[in-house]
Order: sequence, then structure tokens, then C-alpha cells
Amino acid sequence: MHAETKAYNAAQAPGDRKICDLLAKEIDRALPEAENKVWHAHPVWFLGGNPVVGYSKLKDCVRLLFWSGQSFDEERLQKEGKFQAAEARYIAVAEVDTKDLARWLAKACDIQWDYKNLVKRKGRLERLK
Repeated sequence: MHAETKAYNAAQAPGDRKICDLLAKEIDRALPEAENKVWHAHPVWFLGGNPVVGYSKLKDCVRLLFWSGQSFDEERLQKEGKFQAAEARYIAVAEVDTKDLARWLAKACDIQWDYKNLVKRKGRLERLK
């Protein structure tokens, strides 16, 4: 886990810290080749410079976001925003189903939309894989 991600997690309230630590551990395990950094103030993992998964502390929960998650065909992931992102929200570490998470992370490797070049393409997404 990147030092900035550790610092982000450490700054959370104890219950939220447990969620963040578990998510980071599971993401690192599933995506060992991914680059992890704090991007736009939240921990994000990148494959080939493309953001694939990250999490952030919201007012009442921790949100796990998959940039290409709408293409995963997973009912527990909810649509987020106007592009292809989908999310899961947690208020307790016991809510994190690590089997679901592992499946979603595997799909994050296989199913990607090209967010890295979104600005260059003037807001048009293209599927990478």
C-alpha cells in the first residue's frame, strides 16, 4: 500500500479506517501490478495509467468506486455518474463481502473503459478490453 493511502486510511474514524484498510489490502492483493496513489484526495488504483478502482469517505459511508463498474453486470454495484462508473457503499467492515470484491476486482482487470484519454477524446469513452 502506498504511503499516501496509508495516511488517508489513518486519518479516518476507527470504523471507517477498518473498511478502508480492508479494501486497500484486498485491492493490493488482487491488483499487484496496479499503481496506487491518492488522486483527487482519494486512494485510487491505476492499470496502464487508467483509473480502475478507488474509495473515498463520504459523510455517512465509505464508497468503493469502479470506473468501469457498470459493465460488470453486478447487481450489488450501483450506477454512479454519467459515464461507466459503479459503486458499493459501506458503513461497517462486516458489510464488505470479500468474495464479491475479489470478483469485481477480477472484472476491473478484464473490463476497462479508457478514462485516461477522456479529455483528449472530448468526453467520449472508448472500451479498452
